Amino acid sequence: MTTDFQRGREALGARLKELRVEASLDGKGLAELLGWHRSKVSRVQTGKQTPTLADLEAWAAATGQPGVAGELKGRLAGIELHYRSWRRQLASGHRARQEQAITETESTQMIRGVEMVRIPGLFQTPDYARHTFTANSEFRQTPRDVEDAVRARIRRQEALYTPGKSFRFLLWEGALYARTTPLAVHAAQMDRLIGLVGLDTVELGVVPLTADLRRAPSHGFWIYDWRLVIVETISTEMWLDDEESIQLYERAWSWFAGSAVYGPAAQRLLSRARGALDVA
Repeated sequence: MTTDFQRGREALGARLKELRVEASLDGKGLAELLGWHRSKVSRVQTGKQTPTLADLEAWAAATGQPGVAGELKGRLAGIELHYRSWRRQLASGHRARQEQAITETESTQMIRGVEMVRIPGLFQTPDYARHTFTANSEFRQTPRDVEDAVRARIRRQEALYTPGKSFRFLLWEGALYARTTPLAVHAAQMDRLIGLVGLDTVELGVVPLTADLRRAPSHGFWIYDWRLVIVETISTEMWLDDEESIQLYERAWSWFAGSAVYGPAAQRLLSRARGALDVA
């Protein structure tokens, strides 16, 4: 499936090609003016490579139309609105992204989520969140503002106690055993999950390792009402708001939900995972 991101890159590439043709330049001639390899010109024009802001400025100048640089940058910004690199988002640390999450949560009545290998941030204890932010900062080599980020994440959890809101989450059973924190921290996190099962705003389903699946899950994702899907990869966070993507992820959520257990059955799986930790 061609994504909005790819269509946006192709449209930007077509505009860049138009500028090159209007300047009576072929790909080789433009590459020489820019000091680029000819293949880069081709990849940018065909939407196979995302140009940088500096690339767009150079292209506009080389084709004799420096005044269109603003237009080109606007097109690029429109693409990046949906596909946001972690490097850019976390340039000043994690707090800003957590504050953004608070805003999105406040404006949403129902959040549905799937997590395959970790505990959702909305359900994390402060210690679990602290270890998570510390590890992310080390991995992504971003500024550390761990305590500010933890405080923001815990503030976001206040929404769990807001009447009328709904939080429906599905966890792969393996996520209950995925240890990314010290044993005692993980045990406390499991106690926290067990305590959430009876909360009237929270529906927590666990998909057993032995469950029959209509489709193997690929990755985690969150659906905000019927307006937005957020998907995280190692390098990028995707904000998808087109109807086709939302429908696809709603179907993925529904299929996975059909394999989950809830209530007492989910509590048994949580308790079994907690018991396996052998921590008082």
